[in-house]
Amino acid sequence: MSHTIEYRAARAATRVLGGVTVSDSPLIARALEQLRQHASPYLYNHSVRSWLFAVRLGQLKRITTDPEVVAVGTLLHDLGLTPAVTGTRRFEIEGADVARGFALREGLGERQAQLVWDSVALNSTPSIGMYKEAEVALVTAGVGADFGGPEHDRIPPMEMRSILAAFPRLNMKRAFTDDICRICTTRPETTYDNFAGDFGERFIPGFQRPSVVDYLMQGPFDE
Repeated sequence: MSHTIEYRAARAATRVLGGVTVSDSPLIARALEQLRQHASPYLYNHSVRSWLFAVRLGQLKRITTDPEVVAVGTLLHDLGLTPAVTGTRRFEIEGADVARGFALREGLGERQAQLVWDSVALNSTPSIGMYKEAEVALVTAGVGADFGGPEHDRIPPMEMRSILAAFPRLNMKRAFTDDICRICTTRPETTYDNFAGDFGERFIPGFQRPSVVDYLMQGPFDE
């Protein structure tokens, strides 16, 4: 996570959320409002915690990033799970398009908007996201930390308690499972190469998702 990009403007003002000092700008405030309008309470808290974890991990590792890209990427990373976003593609891609559109409308440049898109599209694919630009990698790490991922234990315990107290989990394990299983039921074709299918196989009787093996074996070739 060594790549950096030019800031769009001067360093933003800051404020403290859940004990973490984060950047504070009109764009970030509007991203929070966009999230609040569309996300259920558990998903709102999950997205804010993911942002706080991403920011804190960047601070602990002394990584320089564009704070607005990290904020928009983490805060809007699960818009594809909300009723406001519909489409036939996997939910990360649907959400990524909405997040990029938001970034462009709010004045971010094409490069920053593309990093927002990558952050959202790859947030659930850490085997790729963690090796992208610093902003994308931090969003991926922040989201993963809220799932108990490999960066989770880098957050000091006292700070973890402060973040959880300010933005409680609100039965996230069950609620997130319900949201993903809804996708598995209504759009199973979008789960063939992502983690959503894991939930379908675990929780939905008779669930079957397309397989890359099927595509190969049933391809229009003799061998």
